[in-house]
Amino acid sequence: DTILNLGLNDKSVLGLSGKTKNPRFAYDSYRRFLTMFSDVVLGIDREHFEEILERKKREKGVVYDLDLTAEDLGEVCRQYKALVKEKTRKEFPQDPKKQLELARDAVFRSWNNERAKYYRKANNIPDDIGTAVNVQAMVFGNLGDDCATGVGFTRNPATGAKEFYGEFLVNAQGEDVVAGIRTPQRITEMKKQKKMGRAYEQLVRITGKLERHYRDVQDFEFTVEGGKLYMLQTRNGKRTASAAVRIAVDMVKEKLITREEAVMRIEPQQIDQLLHPVIDPKAKVQVIAKGLPASPGAATGMVVFTADRAVELAAEGKAGIL
Repeated sequence: DTILNLGLNDKSVLGLSGKTKNPRFAYDSYRRFLTMFSDVVLGIDREHFEEILERKKREKGVVYDLDLTAEDLGEVCRQYKALVKEKTRKEFPQDPKKQLELARDAVFRSWNNERAKYYRKANNIPDDIGTAVNVQAMVFGNLGDDCATGVGFTRNPATGAKEFYGEFLVNAQGEDVVAGIRTPQRITEMKKQKKMGRAYEQLVRITGKLERHYRDVQDFEFTVEGGKLYMLQTRNGKRTASAAVRIAVDMVKEKLITREEAVMRIEPQQIDQLLHPVIDPKAKVQVIAKGLPASPGAATGMVVFTADRAVELAAEGKAGIL
C-alpha cells in the first residue's frame, strides 16, 4: 500500500501553500493524505471520505475534484478530520515522525492483507520471505497544468507490439490514474502538449535505455513537476500470453536476448492461455462496453463487482465475470 504527501498537517499545509503560492494545491494534497493515511493506517473505509467529497461537489454544482476551490478543499479537510475523530475517538496525528512510524508499520502489515495473500498464492510466492518499505521525497503531479502523473510500458502488454503504451493525467497524483477518478489520456498525447513535450521526449529515451539494460519490457511510473520529469519506478512488465510470445520473438530478432532465453521466458501457463477459447474475430456482436481484459480468453457468466462475490459464485459452481 502507498501513502502520498506524508508529513502534511495543519501547520505544514500553510507552509506548503505559502511556498508554492498555490493554496488549492496544498489543500488538495492534504485531503489526499488524510484519505490514504486514514484508509491504510487507521482502517477507516475510503468510501466515507469519498462521500464527503462527492457531497461537497454536489453542493458546489461541479463534476470534477479540479473544480473545487482551496476554500472548498479546506472545508473537506476539516470534515475528514472530524470523521477520523468520530471513528477512532482520537485526533488525526499531527506529528510527522509519528505519521511516518504509523505508516511504516501499516505498510508492513499490508503484507498479510487478503489481496496480498491471493496475489502470492496465484504467483507461487512464499509467505515467509517478507517485504520492505520505501520512503522517498515527494514530487507533485498536482501542482498545475505543467505537472502530470502517469504509468506506461515500453511495449504494448496486450498485443506485444513495439509501441510506447500507457496513460497520464495532467494536474493529478498517481492514485487518480489507477482509481478511475478521471479518464486519463494516452501517453503519446504528451508530445502534443507544449508544457509536456520535452518531458515526453526524455521519458521515451530513458525507458528505452531501461528496456535495453534489463533486456525485457519495462512497466514504469513517472511524475512531471513544473515540466521536469521524475522517474518513480520501473520493473519487468506483466503481459498477456500472446504478447509474451510476440515480445520474445521480436527481442531475439533485435538481438536483445538469445533464442534459448526467449523459450525460457514463456511460462507453461502462458501456453495454456494461448489455447483458451476466444470470441471469433469474424463474429458480429453488439458491443455494450469495452475495457482492459484480465482474462486470457472469452468468458460467459453473471457480472459481479467485487472479488468476494466472484469467489462466492465460484464456490456455488456458478460462472461469473468480475
